[in-house]
Amino acid sequence: MRIVQITTPGGPEALELVDRPMPEPGRDAIRVRAEAIGVGRADVLVRRGTYKWMPPLPAIPGSEMVGTVDALGPGAPADLLGRRVLVSARELPERGGGYAEAICIPADAAFLLPDGIDPFDAASLPNLQLALALFDSVGSRAPTSVLIPGAAGAVGAMLTSVARSQGLQVIGTASSDAKRAYARANGVDQLVDSDPATLADAVRAVTGGRGVDIAFDHVGAASIIACLHALAPLGTVLSYNIVQGPPASDVFQAMRKLLDRSLAVRTFSMHTFDADRNTRRALMQQAIDGLAQGRFTVPAALRLPLDQVREAHRLLDDRAHVGKIVLVP
Repeated sequence: MRIVQITTPGGPEALELVDRPMPEPGRDAIRVRAEAIGVGRADVLVRRGTYKWMPPLPAIPGSEMVGTVDALGPGAPADLLGRRVLVSARELPERGGGYAEAICIPADAAFLLPDGIDPFDAASLPNLQLALALFDSVGSRAPTSVLIPGAAGAVGAMLTSVARSQGLQVIGTASSDAKRAYARANGVDQLVDSDPATLADAVRAVTGGRGVDIAFDHVGAASIIACLHALAPLGTVLSYNIVQGPPASDVFQAMRKLLDRSLAVRTFSMHTFDADRNTRRALMQQAIDGLAQGRFTVPAALRLPLDQVREAHRLLDDRAHVGKIVLVP
């Protein structure tokens, strides 16, 4: 079978397509034959060798795979054979492993998928799981509006879907005409310019001067400060990444200057639940059930053949894509 591995971290050229023997499942394990392989930011960090939860080299990237169980190890439940499942690296001993035509995993790590879920939509379920966890982390105060910078990204699209399912006003940013069209098609109500110098004023203009209850920031740098200024009273910034680096100025000082709004900042990572299997899996099951029932929608993914994995990573590096990228074995 074919796998993609990294021997020496680096750019997209570090991704090597190689042949390996088909793996055989051991005790209480199953083999999953891939149909759709998700590509995400964590894979880029693995490729660069900078991921905090880096697997040992040589490493196979890939945090999510959708496929069919085609072999059982001793002790694995017989009724899993032939079932379509989601494989999430969050359930595995080591992160990664999904860039392969097949993978062996513990039987109890798989998520069973209803027949009605398209395998290419299912590749977005880990992002939907993340979006649900982000919303849950805000607390009990019911929001009415949210700001989603980068609304055309894979996580941004899932945040939009969850917000729409709750009837919230969704304000987003996107950096090109194509990305703005994509975000609108996915349910963003208003799009504003992402320039940190004008973002807060633009958000207030489309919220009747109030601001938003939640801003989901993955950018960091000047963006997180701008998101603070865009908040309504008692609002919260959820910082779940800093792709442009740490905050550009002191966050606490910015919050003190806005003391009359009683604002909050929370950092967030799904690794919070690494040792909390029940919560982690319950969030994924909520995502699966919601997608199957039509409560959440998943935009069509960009599909590329497995042998174009370097192109997939170039698109991620260049931020030239919209939505999810899926590799097809």
